[in-house]
Amino acid sequence: MNKARSIKQNALSDALPNFRNLGVTLRILLISSGLALLQTILLANAWADLPLRMMQIAMLFTPILLASLLLLWVLQPWLEQLPYWYGVLAVNALLAGLTLVTYLLGGELYRSPGNDRYFDMVRYVLLGIMVCGIVLMYFRMRSRLLSHALHEARLQVLRARIRPHFLFNSINAVLGIVRAHPKQAETALEDMADLFRMAMSEAQDFVLLKQEIQLCKQYIALEQLRMGDRLRVDWQIQDIPNDALIPPLLLQPLLENAVYHGIEPLALGGSIGIVLRRSGNELKFTVENPCAIRNESALHAGNKMALQNIRERLELLFDAEASYQVENGKDFYRVEITLPYMKEIAK
Repeated sequence: MNKARSIKQNALSDALPNFRNLGVTLRILLISSGLALLQTILLANAWADLPLRMMQIAMLFTPILLASLLLLWVLQPWLEQLPYWYGVLAVNALLAGLTLVTYLLGGELYRSPGNDRYFDMVRYVLLGIMVCGIVLMYFRMRSRLLSHALHEARLQVLRARIRPHFLFNSINAVLGIVRAHPKQAETALEDMADLFRMAMSEAQDFVLLKQEIQLCKQYIALEQLRMGDRLRVDWQIQDIPNDALIPPLLLQPLLENAVYHGIEPLALGGSIGIVLRRSGNELKFTVENPCAIRNESALHAGNKMALQNIRERLELLFDAEASYQVENGKDFYRVEITLPYMKEIAK
């Protein structure tokens, strides 16, 4: 699971960026273009000299940037196996080599009038290494900041996941059947133990999707003890791969909000629709539930907090490669999540 490992590394303070991540690619393009523009201004002697300098730098800068992004995308599985500083040296060596080859192939196209050819060649190689160093320094600083933010987000998730009302309702539901149905009560207590163990265990970046599904089914079983036939769930998960990984406690909070804010206020209850499917290199999750007609201002604050935690975790772990959409209809509520399909590492 090379891609999953690279995403995990992004959460660490000393790790190369994942060069296969769309957000990383866009940031590299923006930073490099800004530095190239700055270089153009510094080298120009007058305003009239700017277009010529810009064209000259763009002719060298564009092929080097595009070729380096392509090679880094190809070499990503190898780079992520290297220690951080070895990876930095490898990326700088790659960029220096591309700059040298491009300059030599360009011949007189890249040579400044009146300058020594070898001086120009060394200058462009050093400028390329400087740009590469600035870009990698930016990603290292960003990774350190995000690792702290991710730690705080995990703490918020653990605090928000298992609400007191769920704990008390589950205990009351078990107490109500402990004498008449002791075996069912024992199973319910085991489900509660598994649910709380998952919520309070050491935070991980990713867990198997099948584990999250099992946890959700245990949660629904507990709520059905309390709500009976008013709570129904329609699972559509036939095509989900067994080795898929997702952030932990991604689906359970969505179901909890569907029960607490959608099904419970309805006198006749309702059915929660859960669709999990793989589409190419993506996993798509949809959770939809009916709800009573209400104004948007009537939404419970806890609902917003839990869903905001999920949105922040997806942004921290996947950047631009994950999407989170909410549709709040007149009598329904739907959450759709799309994230990269990652495989478990074979042991």
